[in-house]
Amino acid sequence: QVQLVESGGGLVQPGGSLRLSCAASGFAFSSYAMRWFRQAPRKERELVATIISTGVITTYADSVKGRFTISRDNAKSTVYLQMNSLKPEDTAVYYCNAHYKSYFGRATDYWGQGTQVTVSS
Repeated sequence: QVQLVESGGGLVQPGGSLRLSCAASGFAFSSYAMRWFRQAPRKERELVATIISTGVITTYADSVKGRFTISRDNAKSTVYLQMNSLKPEDTAVYYCNAHYKSYFGRATDYWGQGTQVTVSS
């Protein structure tokens, strides 16, 4: 019953903007940190952004810092990724991830199906 459904991907020109959404259900969303990953063809999966359960703290990969913003709405069980000033190297499949680690170190992860983002002229 756990679901993470990404949406908002598509084709945009360099310098354009896109907002990804990830709607979650079937688990205690507000207790989980949320993360966005991406994977480009012939490249390893990369952690793009993280937001903790309260939304107070966020972190970003150096490659997207200043251009991307992660946010969450716990009332709607949804996490967002606002992407501005997009570059061709941002082209990838973007994945939503829910992450929980207990006090004793036991980790739980849930994954979405991914959404394609293509930046090209």
